[in-house]
Amino acid sequence: MFRTVWAALVIALFLLPTTMLAQRRIDIGLQGGVAVPTQDVGGVDLKTGFGFEGTVSYRFLPHLAIYGGWDWHRFTTDEALATVPDIEETGYAFGLRFEHPIGAVGAPAVVLRAGGVYNHIEMENETGAIVEDTGHGLGWDAGAGVAFGVGDRWRAVPGVRFRSLTRDMTMGGITASSDLTYVAFELGVFFSI
Repeated sequence: MFRTVWAALVIALFLLPTTMLAQRRIDIGLQGGVAVPTQDVGGVDLKTGFGFEGTVSYRFLPHLAIYGGWDWHRFTTDEALATVPDIEETGYAFGLRFEHPIGAVGAPAVVLRAGGVYNHIEMENETGAIVEDTGHGLGWDAGAGVAFGVGDRWRAVPGVRFRSLTRDMTMGGITASSDLTYVAFELGVFFSI
């Protein structure tokens, strides 16, 4: 399935008009912000966290790009739960990003993204030592924002994103499937080359 999709993308890139190839097609982005959990994780009540993501994207159509990158989010728990005060989610993000101006060229643009994550969840004790690692697995995320041009190559993109990752977690000798879901409110900076 994935090979077929990649082959179709490569063929489409070779068939694009040469005038489109002269446009800036690669974006490098860094975004960060707060993450608000939407539920407990394995019975652990998470507090609002924070995190960041770095991505590289390739625009293969005028308004559609494929992206990939690395991300990290950290959540703290109730101080009374001394054995697991921190939960971190790290891994890789990938998917499609749609960006279209809301008017004339140079106007702000609506940005939509949808894709997957290949992440894992780590639980750390008060010294920062990892006490549980779920291993990597697939999840998904989707988001929206508005891109504002800042100069010729720079864009600022405030946005919101929802993410869901289900992994097996072991707590107190019991292994159970747990969902880490949260809403992230972010500000991104993107540079086109």
